[in-house]
This record gives sequence, C-alpha cells and structure tokens, in this order.
Amino acid sequence: MTSRPMLSILAAFAVGAFALPVAAEVPANITAALADPARPAADSARDAARHPGEILALAGVKPGAKALDFIIGGGYFTRILSPAVGPMGKVYAYQPAEFIAYKVSYGEDLKAVAGAYKNVTPLNGSLGALDLPGDLDLIITVQNYHDLHLKSSPAGAAAAIDAAIFKALKPGGVFLIVDHAAVDGSGTTTSDSLHRIDIAAVKKEVEGAGFKLAAESPLLRNPADPRTQIVFDPAIRGKTDQFILKFVKP
Repeated sequence: MTSRPMLSILAAFAVGAFALPVAAEVPANITAALADPARPAADSARDAARHPGEILALAGVKPGAKALDFIIGGGYFTRILSPAVGPMGKVYAYQPAEFIAYKVSYGEDLKAVAGAYKNVTPLNGSLGALDLPGDLDLIITVQNYHDLHLKSSPAGAAAAIDAAIFKALKPGGVFLIVDHAAVDGSGTTTSDSLHRIDIAAVKKEVEGAGFKLAAESPLLRNPADPRTQIVFDPAIRGKTDQFILKFVKP
C-alpha cells in the first residue's frame, strides 16, 4: 500500500509538472522588457496584479521570436512583447476591425503601439475574415477569448478563428490564453452577459482545432470570486478568477 506521504508527494509532482509555480523564474529578456522606460507608468502599476513576467515565461518568449498579440486592447502585452523578443524578433499587434468600429480608442491604441516600436506591425482586419501571418512562434490573447462568443459574433466564429491561429503557428508554436473564468459547466452562456467563459469550453474548442494542452497555471486564480458578476463590476474588477492555458501545435 502506498503511504499517505508518498501519495502527497506524487500529487504534488503531478500538479507541479503541469502548472507554472507562482514563483517561476522570469528570464532576463522579459525582466528587461518589464523595466523598459518606454512603458506607460499606468501599465507598470498593473504588473503586480497581472503577473505578465510569469505569464510570458510560461509562454516561452525568447529573443528573436515571432509573436502575435491577438486583440491587443490598450496594448499592455504588446509593449512587453516588443522588447522581450528584441530587434531580431517580430511582434504583430492585432486589433479587430469590429472592435475599432465599436470604439475609436481601440484604433488609436493600435496606432500608438505600432508607432512606438520598430518591430511591431499593426493588423486590423476583420474577425470574420481573419488573415494572419504565418510561421509564428507564439500567439497570446489575454481576457479576449470569450469575445469570440459575443452575441454579435457570427455562428462558428470561435472554431474558424482557432483554425486560423493553428495555421499561423509553426509546429511547436504556442497559443496562450488568459481569460475570466465562468461557473463550471456554464460553457459560453455568460460570455456576452458577464464577459466570462468556462475553462472546459475553451479547452474543448482549442483542442478541437488540433492543439494539445501543455500547461495550466493557477497564478491568477481567485477562489473568492463567485464568477457570477460581470467582470466590469467595481466589486470584482481587477480581482476576477482567471485561468491561464498554454496550448502547443504538434
């Protein structure tokens, strides 16, 4: 019979082999990118809560890499990716045409980021006809995957976009997703109303496109979040329960 201490050790090993430790070492290129004086002070002030260093360490961002920030929002992660991949690397910053049409500032944010970094190329095509560059090492999307299931999105949008992302990555390429967690078993039913998505639904969709789940980090999990409030509610904003999933193209 296996002893209880041995079971605990085996369980800890199993979790550790699959999850990123909270205190994971952040490589020098990412540490330097976080300290880049070109970053807005407002961005740097959010680092303690968002853990971008550990997230990009999990993604395996290396100098010379070709990366795509999928739906950049205000450009927070694009501004870190650019110096992290360095002058020999390339970053594509994608802001959907639909987002820009909805809110003018999204287009302004895209122009600002592209204008500030020489190795950043802006992309603003439609989600409905996604045309991404190929041979990428990494695609990251943060707090945006649920948007593929908004009521305004066409039927089958998520599957088509996952397929386009799979095609854009080279073999061994990483698709990293961070998003607000919904109640277990809720699927995509609260994606529009609460801007959340069930982690199981994300895994099923992305693996259905051909990806393999390589790691899952608990770094941004918050068990105090009931996952029943819209993420913009002041009572929970900035403190939502979030999951981090790393998928790899075989």
